Amino acid sequence: MFILGHLIGAMAHVLNIILTLYMYIIIARAILSWVSPDPYNPIVRFINNVTDPLLHQIQKRLPLVHGGIDFSPIIVLLVIIFLQQFLIASLIGLSQRLL
Repeated sequence: MFILGHLIGAMAHVLNIILTLYMYIIIARAILSWVSPDPYNPIVRFINNVTDPLLHQIQKRLPLVHGGIDFSPIIVLLVIIFLQQFLIASLIGLSQRLL
């Protein structure tokens, strides 16, 4: 059980880092939407390619555009915060009980 506890703890920490990085990418995408960046810039293309699939799924299911403001990044940020507070915390608690 010792190894399983460490494995679950390590997976929780890696998942937390991935979710945090994705949160920063979503925030960068929202900031870029306020300006008119060069669409051929590799950084802009990376951010768009990483965030478009998830944002388009949310926009398709929940049309949250009011007055030209897209609220789908806020929904994604709230989901990430929920996952960090519930899933990650639960995994860390489970790993500590297994140690």
